[in-house]
Amino acid sequence: MHKRPMSWCTCCWEPIFGRDHKETTSVGVKNVGDFGKDGLLWFHDIGKHGYGEYSMAIIQANQVLEDQSQIESGPFGTYVGVYDGHGGPDCARYVCDNLFKHFQANLDRGEGNVTPEKIKRAFLETENKFTDLVSEMWDTRTNIATCGSCCLVGVVCHQTLFVANLGDARAVLGRKSGNGIIAIQLSTEHNANLESVRRELRDLHPHDDEIVVMKHGVWRVKGIIQVSRSIGDVYMKHARFNKEPIAAKFRLPEPMVMPIMSATPTILCHPIEATDSFLIFASDGLWEHLTNEEAVDIVHRSPRAGIAKRLVKAALQEAAKKREMRYSDLRKIDKRVRRHFHDDITVIVLFLNYDLITNGPPNGTKVSLRSALEH
Repeated sequence: MHKRPMSWCTCCWEPIFGRDHKETTSVGVKNVGDFGKDGLLWFHDIGKHGYGEYSMAIIQANQVLEDQSQIESGPFGTYVGVYDGHGGPDCARYVCDNLFKHFQANLDRGEGNVTPEKIKRAFLETENKFTDLVSEMWDTRTNIATCGSCCLVGVVCHQTLFVANLGDARAVLGRKSGNGIIAIQLSTEHNANLESVRRELRDLHPHDDEIVVMKHGVWRVKGIIQVSRSIGDVYMKHARFNKEPIAAKFRLPEPMVMPIMSATPTILCHPIEATDSFLIFASDGLWEHLTNEEAVDIVHRSPRAGIAKRLVKAALQEAAKKREMRYSDLRKIDKRVRRHFHDDITVIVLFLNYDLITNGPPNGTKVSLRSALEH
């Protein structure tokens, strides 16, 4: 790995406020002693954010980890980001290091209130800056023109949840209903395997009969990529990058008259109710193996501590079952080869304390935590 891209994102599962994992109050994360590593699995069993508790875990499958994630909590509320990279790790790392900064800068320029417009602006500013970086590195690191990242962001501010999404990561709400729990998907996905996404692409490109093509059993945009929205993938957005020296498999034979892909997120605003119990934010690697209902049920009937790790384990058990092998044998398979069985998986479970949410801005707990560059 070249040194310059490695410097884009803080390399730590440790909180970026320090590296000794000491318990703190108003200046760091409480209960940070619950970090752990188990083979290719890294996790933080339980921690506190401004409006409740959280649990997070990530399992690596690729030779180089392509998933990145973060939790930020402060006076503005709580921010969760899940960034599922593809074509390499560089774009997801860049997003992890910059998207929240742009979001925070937009808050600081206004009255500090979170709005869909400020979230959208942060996405587009990150996209534009990454495109500038590709231009700067075109002669030395051409391959970053063909990497991209799905981006899922959740922001809890006062009594409202904002969910913004590019790609096919997913946010699912667990809501109490009687003595049970129901699953409500809050994010809109942009995967070409969805008929609605193919229809949208065909409407946007009426003169392109091959805007979506079935290849290797799945629908792909131009026969290349499965998602229609992302940060990065600039070779699908700007004609000046769709040429040599990028690999021939990425280059489009016909002229690009307009961007094929978009970096504009779909954003949902959800008024938080007293029955809203928790949120699951996860990359597509989890949802390939678990349904919304299965994931919500696991969280509902399990202890909070280590719940993200339990969701990862449940997904791996399903992946093993599909290949008619034992879970214990799957765990022995090394990264890169592991990718033939499952993708990188990132899970963040955010528990909601309605009393804290209705009491106004959080005061006592500040969190700034990012996933590692390398495992």
